[in-house]
Amino acid sequence: MELRLGLVIDQERCIGCEACTVACKKENHGSAGFIRVRTQNVEQKDVPAGKFPELRMTFMPLVCNHCENPPCAAVCPMDAIEKRQDGVVILDQEACDGCGACVDACPYEAVSINEEGDVAEKCNLCSHRIDQGLEPFCVICCEGQAIHFGNLNDPEAEVGRLAGSETAFQLLPEQGTGPFVFYCPPLAPRGV
Repeated sequence: MELRLGLVIDQERCIGCEACTVACKKENHGSAGFIRVRTQNVEQKDVPAGKFPELRMTFMPLVCNHCENPPCAAVCPMDAIEKRQDGVVILDQEACDGCGACVDACPYEAVSINEEGDVAEKCNLCSHRIDQGLEPFCVICCEGQAIHFGNLNDPEAEVGRLAGSETAFQLLPEQGTGPFVFYCPPLAPRGV
């Protein structure tokens, strides 16, 4: 079975606490003002927000999608971005010249220029941890246990089962990037 590492984010469990953002910043020694993981409050078209006092909020952590066909890597003139055999898309900041081509190419807005170092920065799925047999730090620190990590091709693993469910979805599938990040939408509240 081919190894295809990725994430499944369960929006039913995400509470919008941004522990993933803090964990990423801590683990990757993030610079001031730069965020690799951001959480947005989103409205789901099939899940009503409700009316006071029965309100419902849906959160969506946004990270690099570690695409099958990463457009950021395709446009990088320095070959500073590459896709590993396990599916993780990494950026070598030593090779980056800060041109910003990758920023413009990413349809998910997951790459930014770090003004302090004048180089591109993105989620690397904590590849340094993965190489040690550990999970990405955002997965470990998620208060709601909403972020699942593993081999998307393994139907026996929870991440493979969740990614293969009928309701799981990827962001911007029409872009043809083949994201390795899936979302499980929240369930509609009873009686709605």
